[in-house]
Amino acid sequence: MNEHRPELSVVLGWEQGCPLPINWLASLQATLGDLAGRTTIVVASAKAACGANAHIAEWVQIARVSHAALARVAAERTTCPFILALLPSAGELPPPETIRALWLNREQADVLIAARPPSIVSRALQRMLSLPTGDMFGPCRLYRRTALLDVIGHLSSRSAAADDLELLARLAAEGYAVCDVRDESGHGRSHVPWSAWAQADRLASLWRFRNSILSADYDARAYDSVIPLQRYWQRQRFRHITELIAGEGPVLDVGCGSSRILSALPKGSLAVDILLRKLRYARRFSVALAQASGFHLPVADDAFPCVLCSQVIEHVPKSSPILAELCRVLRPGGRLVLGTPDYGNWEWRATEWLYGRLAPGGYADEHIAHYTRQELLDYFESRDFTHEATRYILRGELIMAFRKGNVADCDRARDARSAV
Repeated sequence: MNEHRPELSVVLGWEQGCPLPINWLASLQATLGDLAGRTTIVVASAKAACGANAHIAEWVQIARVSHAALARVAAERTTCPFILALLPSAGELPPPETIRALWLNREQADVLIAARPPSIVSRALQRMLSLPTGDMFGPCRLYRRTALLDVIGHLSSRSAAADDLELLARLAAEGYAVCDVRDESGHGRSHVPWSAWAQADRLASLWRFRNSILSADYDARAYDSVIPLQRYWQRQRFRHITELIAGEGPVLDVGCGSSRILSALPKGSLAVDILLRKLRYARRFSVALAQASGFHLPVADDAFPCVLCSQVIEHVPKSSPILAELCRVLRPGGRLVLGTPDYGNWEWRATEWLYGRLAPGGYADEHIAHYTRQELLDYFESRDFTHEATRYILRGELIMAFRKGNVADCDRARDARSAV
């Protein structure tokens, strides 16, 4: 019985002429019948259909066969929640074991790729575009249809190889999990078509896109950046913030992004961001997530013993209610950890000037509210917060810790925590 099995659509790209190998189609249908519920097979080819076949639900004629083209066909012609895209290499079709491995791992990611061992060239391109797989042009993939629908409308249509790279880049940039499943078919190493290198302008555009704040994994990748200063900065931020929230209990992380800090939040924490792509990427961390604005946090008054807001307040107007919201949701005696650039220091102004020229896709142009340390001290002390710590990263990024309530309240809160 298949009623409880997810349905699957197969989109087969065929360049080898016709007819299709009937025995392989029958074997595929039998394999899928043992794995999935209702299964339909759609063939996409530059050639016209040659006769009817009982195994094929539809034959779609397309200009050129590529993974991007198959994704478009899947989005337009199928309705099943999972899409198996097959792009045979030199007529070689994946064995049933490969398809079975993809299907059995379908809950592990939004896109699964039957990956062959990467070549040196493949690794170089993977590194250049920060792609999650080294087999960008492999013959077999399994998608969640929702992931394809989210990105398909943004793809260009100029070169098959470049389109395939853009498809993976956009899936990664939207925060979808892309994982490799080892291909045991023995079809050799992955390769990169020369046409992928021919459009240098397209590759440059994809590189800028992947290294811009539009990418969901921008913050997470910066932790391991090849740029020494960026890597140092991210790791110092991680160190300072994790030290300041340690022992304070569950944390509300406001504007969490995709930072590695999420991996260090204690049990019971909640991470909030307004951007769905950032939260989609953050699913890999073991923390509760919520999509919401920092202007209207979806938690009750005095809800958390620790509130973290790192590198957020400079992105919204000073007239916004975000600082008041941070105060509202923090429990009396709780700790607020707040990070933002210190525009009172020339070191930050110089850093931002350089950053804006060396990394034009970064955050430099996004800072619309310029705070200083004294300004934040005045704001929170006027609201009965006690300043407890100030940390700096190269005298530019400011990280401060405040305790909510008067000094006596803070002392009682510390005594209570020590007694537990």
